Amino acid sequence: MNKFLKEIFEQPRALEETLNYYLHGEGQAELEKVSQIWKKGRFKSVLFTGMGSSYFAPYTASCILSNYGISSGNINAGELLHYHLPLLKKEVLLTCISQSGESYEVVKVLEKITSEITCIGITNEETSTLASKASATLLSKAGREDMTSTKTYISTLLVLHIYSNVLSGKWNPCAMPELKSVIETVSSIIDTRDEWLSSVMDFMGHPPFVQIIGRGLSYSSVLQGALMFMEAARNPAAGIFGGEFRHGPMEMSKKGFRAVILAPIGATYDQGIKMAEDITRFGGKVVLITNSSTRMTDTNIFTIRIPCQDEYLFPVGAIIPLQFIVNQWATDEGHEPGNFIMGAKVTTTE
Repeated sequence: MNKFLKEIFEQPRALEETLNYYLHGEGQAELEKVSQIWKKGRFKSVLFTGMGSSYFAPYTASCILSNYGISSGNINAGELLHYHLPLLKKEVLLTCISQSGESYEVVKVLEKITSEITCIGITNEETSTLASKASATLLSKAGREDMTSTKTYISTLLVLHIYSNVLSGKWNPCAMPELKSVIETVSSIIDTRDEWLSSVMDFMGHPPFVQIIGRGLSYSSVLQGALMFMEAARNPAAGIFGGEFRHGPMEMSKKGFRAVILAPIGATYDQGIKMAEDITRFGGKVVLITNSSTRMTDTNIFTIRIPCQDEYLFPVGAIIPLQFIVNQWATDEGHEPGNFIMGAKVTTTE
């Protein structure tokens, strides 16, 4: 078993460790600290920043906060460092995300902010630079990860879900059974992979480019899926909003074109299904990742069903099939999935 696959299998445990951390003791106390910072700070907005997976993940949190009327934004840490630092004012709650806590751009942002800026850190490493400089630190308890992000990504999604509910005053773990059910969802997808993996690989083939499409909270895993194709399978890919795909890129839809669409039941489910149907109408093929039980009759649409009915947690489950596809893709082409050759797990330079 390669390391990337091993870390995929470790994900249910990573989620369980992370959730349990926030239900007791130290994690519970840190959430209370964050809550007090938010209440006393009279903040007008939340600004998320990070790189790679840590930049993609908080889009889910922004959707949750918007639903509760809390203004938030997400700026790539490299762009924030060089072009947007004047946005950091005392009424903005800066939230820095870095799995290692040592990402070059995040560390440089922390070096440049003044003492009046409040920073919440989200990281997998409690002894990191980010953890030492943040006003409060929320840990993902994913354990050591050597390859392309899998368990640290979904653990960060869970932490961000909890964080968003704390800021909105909705955090009540006793009334949130969906947090435990998402662990069962991930376990189920892993356990049933043999039912669909070989078939989906035959369906997709190995095209020179893969387009991943989604809307809303799913967009975090759309971008993460594209990153995994590029990073772990070394194959060109891109993630895009469903609406944006219609504004021009739809012209790529033809014979040989392959798309993956994330379409959970929710505000834009119908748009996702219509997108899949239109792509196949123009000659392309679509892998549809959804939690709907609706049967698709189009043979050019391959459906993978995610047993998670919560649209807010769907991105956690939806990334798992893409991890297995990327692993198999890389293995088929003779690559070690997720192994860094030209870069490194922790990027310490621009």
